[in-house]
Amino acid sequence: MTQGELKDFLWEKASQYEVPDFIPHDPLSVPHRFSRREDVEVSAFLAATLAWGNRVSILKSLDKLMECMDHAPGQFVLEHEEADLKAFDGFVHRTFQAEDARGFMRALRGLMRTHGSLEAAFQEHTPGGEGPAGIKPMLAGFHRAFMAQTGVAPRTKKHVANPDAGSAAKRLNMFLRWMVRPSTRGVDLGLWSSFKPQDLHIPLDVHTSNVGRKLGLLTRKANDWRAVDELTASLREIDPQDPVRLDFALFGLGAMEGF
Repeated sequence: MTQGELKDFLWEKASQYEVPDFIPHDPLSVPHRFSRREDVEVSAFLAATLAWGNRVSILKSLDKLMECMDHAPGQFVLEHEEADLKAFDGFVHRTFQAEDARGFMRALRGLMRTHGSLEAAFQEHTPGGEGPAGIKPMLAGFHRAFMAQTGVAPRTKKHVANPDAGSAAKRLNMFLRWMVRPSTRGVDLGLWSSFKPQDLHIPLDVHTSNVGRKLGLLTRKANDWRAVDELTASLREIDPQDPVRLDFALFGLGAMEGF
């Protein structure tokens, strides 16, 4: 397959899979329920955090989480008191437990009260003008700020990725994709304007990495941040303005077509 043929192939697949029909079965369906900015930010962050495992199980856990927050996640985070956190007693999604949920509520409250929004909390860790190179230090800085909030247990750090430790940060990169990419096709949310789509990094998982290797876009064998950088650079050659749009193509080929 020539470079031109590969480009056409991936664009075609991205158009095939970046459609609202897939939303009802995806964790992204949860933030699509809301219209208030703080509700969208909080629900999207939680949806991305819990997005591993069986999709039916993920959506069931997210429904329970929204129920614990009275289906007003932004208001709950900003206004909750310690007694309100008993609502999470018994909550479990794989290794994400009630203690983690309570820590997330405390950390998000601290960050959003300090910065005014999650967007500003992320932006705090990049001076701007760095382009794609600014994403890794931003995510690492956010990890440190999150874990520095009062009432967050050390065990919770595994649920907020740190690329400085080598993590591919799949769920944080997916969250950024949701928040930054425009909503013109009715899938991603396009809520944040402080970041540019061309600077985003691929949410690397088993599907995107395997397809990337089969197509010659990725040579690194480990699914770590260096692989994220390599695959994103390859995708940026195909679509410089919106490289992570091709996430739809790679994921669809792997998860839906068994490519």
